[in-house]
Amino acid sequence: MKTKSQETQEDSLQQETRHHLHQIFISMMFKSRRFFHHLVLYSFLIGFGFGLGFLLNFHMRNVSFSPQLFRLSSPSLSPQLQPQPENLVIANETVVPEGQKGHSPVEFEKVKHHIMTEEEELMWRALEVQERPSTVKKKVAFMFLTRGKLPLAKLWERFFNGHQGLFSVYVHTSNLSYADDGIPETSPFYRRRIPSKEVKWGMVSMVEAERRLLANALLDAANQRFVLLSETDIPLFNFSTIYSYLINSQHSFVDLYDLPGPAGRGRYNRRMSPVITRSRWRKGSQWFEIDREIAVAVVSDYTYFPLFKKHCRWGCYADEHYLPTFVHVMFPGKNANRSLTWTDWSRRGPHPRKYTRRSVRAELLTKLRNREGCVYNGKESNKCYLFARKFDDSCIDMLIHFAGRIMGF
Repeated sequence: MKTKSQETQEDSLQQETRHHLHQIFISMMFKSRRFFHHLVLYSFLIGFGFGLGFLLNFHMRNVSFSPQLFRLSSPSLSPQLQPQPENLVIANETVVPEGQKGHSPVEFEKVKHHIMTEEEELMWRALEVQERPSTVKKKVAFMFLTRGKLPLAKLWERFFNGHQGLFSVYVHTSNLSYADDGIPETSPFYRRRIPSKEVKWGMVSMVEAERRLLANALLDAANQRFVLLSETDIPLFNFSTIYSYLINSQHSFVDLYDLPGPAGRGRYNRRMSPVITRSRWRKGSQWFEIDREIAVAVVSDYTYFPLFKKHCRWGCYADEHYLPTFVHVMFPGKNANRSLTWTDWSRRGPHPRKYTRRSVRAELLTKLRNREGCVYNGKESNKCYLFARKFDDSCIDMLIHFAGRIMGF
């Protein structure tokens, strides 16, 4: 017979045993659930990985990557664009190359790359253009940097008439509302405006506009000479004379000189050193006439221009120093060190003389056409200037009157 105390001990032992078994059962159930959860999670991750891999594989098969998109400065690393007459997209317009009018315009295929800006894409495309085929005639690119419309357009239309295929026209205007209203389709200026940005006098935006004009003109492989003009410029000779002078020249024409004092060396910023030293700093007229080699070098310049953009700002006048300094450093033997555009600086002040209707006389034009003291292809010449400025819109009738009598067109 068990005593009462013994029965109590056995009951207590049984309760402890049941409690222990219950704890073991709960622990096993908890571990089992964790295992099940892990199993579900791993299965989901594996399935997600397979699904992602499938989607990436499908996407890669349907998206083609062109190595040309990544080319910024290494011509030998990627194939060049196919040689073709370039059509220039302008806002809602399309500029059609000379000789292509009447054909359906083909807009540029937009190169979509998150790094390359529209400006960089333009420069890149300009450098991709192949050399001019020997069977294609050389052309002169007339690049007009203007505030708005061209008040002397009728004179230039008369100048260009009959010489299609030997020239190209490009217009950059600070007036972003510029339109072709009133310009006949037969005009060489019709739909020749390039994508433009605001230009401020004396600021680096002037040089940016010049580079923009050059890049657009370089898209046509036939363009071999590049002339920068303004809306106030006039030709002093007929087209044949100017074309022959430029195409047959052994030099480019960038005005440059070393000028001591605050208006010259005084504008130099020592932060440009050591790339640009004070001894290399030059000044000159912004109105240039250059060959294709120099034009390509200017558009592809990522050494000197960024320094001007950063350090030649207020009171520096980058348009008077960038190209003269660049050509002096890079092409000292190719430049005639003078401009072909006459400008009257006889009056003091930041701006040259402006000619009005009363100023336009036969004597003035004859004098500008016959100047002594210049050299052309190693020989003395009396044709020192091919263009002249600044003539306002009141001069147009008088200029057209003298065009046939004196200027030969």
